[in-house]
Amino acid sequence: MPIPQVDRRQQCSSGFTLLELMVVLVVLGLLAGIATPIYFGRAEAARQQKLQADFASIATALSLYKLDNRTVPNTAQSLFALVRKPTQAPAPLRYKADGYMRELPLDPWGREYLYLAPAPDGGEYSLFSYGADGARGGEGPAADVVF
Repeated sequence: MPIPQVDRRQQCSSGFTLLELMVVLVVLGLLAGIATPIYFGRAEAARQQKLQADFASIATALSLYKLDNRTVPNTAQSLFALVRKPTQAPAPLRYKADGYMRELPLDPWGREYLYLAPAPDGGEYSLFSYGADGARGGEGPAADVVF
């Protein structure tokens, strides 16, 4: 019985060489190095856009609340007065049956927006977020954002 012959070309061409694997890893590393800063830059811009859109929708709901009730909710009543009728004084005059918002949005970092009425600067109200770090002050993404 003859011994089967093994084709040397078949034997050598199976699998990847270490050099091929290293080239692929270097290319993937370069792509990740280029794409990561672009992705994180866009993520921060998206957070700022969400913040501005949330501020605008809350401000609209506060305006509608004021039209019906002659005043905005005070600090004790909080922004939850936009979702359900407040039980704290002063009682709203003509509270809309369905409220003014279905639910309160969270800031881009998953925390509730902060609300003061009247505002410390003498305005009607102040709506703000403490930014990425959730603490007063900060710079860049951690900076406070006030509406």
